[in-house]
Amino acid sequence: MSLTIRVTRHGGPEVLEPVEETLPPPAAGEVRLRHTAIGLNFIDTYFRAGIYLAPFPHGLGQEAAGVVEALGDGVVDFAIGDRVAYGTGPLGAYAEHRNFAASRLVKVPDTVSDEAAAALMLKGMTAYYLLHLTHRVVPGETLLVHAAAGGVGSALVPWARHLGARVIGTAGSPDKAALARAAGCDAVILYREQDVAGEVRRLTGGRGVDVVYDSVGKDTFAGSLDSLRPRGLFVSYGNASGKAPPFEPVLLAEKGSLFFTRPTLAHYTATRAELDGAAQAVFAAIAAGIIEPQIRQRWPLREAASAHLALESRQTRGASVMLP
Repeated sequence: MSLTIRVTRHGGPEVLEPVEETLPPPAAGEVRLRHTAIGLNFIDTYFRAGIYLAPFPHGLGQEAAGVVEALGDGVVDFAIGDRVAYGTGPLGAYAEHRNFAASRLVKVPDTVSDEAAAALMLKGMTAYYLLHLTHRVVPGETLLVHAAAGGVGSALVPWARHLGARVIGTAGSPDKAALARAAGCDAVILYREQDVAGEVRRLTGGRGVDVVYDSVGKDTFAGSLDSLRPRGLFVSYGNASGKAPPFEPVLLAEKGSLFFTRPTLAHYTATRAELDGAAQAVFAAIAAGIIEPQIRQRWPLREAASAHLALESRQTRGASVMLP
């Protein structure tokens, strides 16, 4: 039997149901995993609440590390006992064991712990594609990173600094602002107390930033647009405060011929080569000390509801993991 967290209806953390399930043998092309650490991400709450939809009943979680316990037919790239991780789903990481497609797994090097892999696969690969593929950051650019002390932000900020960028972060409280500065932000704006766009203009001599990385959504949308230089890029990659509002494309022209994109990790790791490239970049960044897991919260898997409550009430700092 394997403990699994199931969702049978949309709602708050109370809809997360711990159940004991019998796992069938892995199908062809699959391996059976024993999870050792499971990543907690804000996107998990979107599926639980119904912002993103999946057929009922379904599991949660797209990121975990573990050990291969059994092989399905045709699996040749992995062996029993291999340490592996994944960060692109499908849903179902909230489980002690699961069967998983070998084509979406990567081996974890000895230089990276299980908890680090579980905490940084999704968040680290997100930071990688945002900084290298959605926009290739070059030395001298100025970036605005919302939620700079959050899970993705705590990886994105130091990686951006390593690439030579100046980083202005936003945070929701003084203690999160301190964490954002520790991560490498050159300046931090308290977005609940200060006018973000006004502060950005002050900090950039009126110019604005080259790129905004916005994972907050509704609450920061207007300020993000007004923080960009002419022909700057608005990267909206999350909805922590709700979906960004609809807008007329002419608004981008009025604000300075701006560019807008709404990327997602799945489209940057669609092929085996893309997945391996992103994962290896993350593992190399961890080994080099460019990014660190920053795991500040740990919960038993059975307490997933408590983890969601803390995440949505903005009580978490950095990354979080659940332990089977």
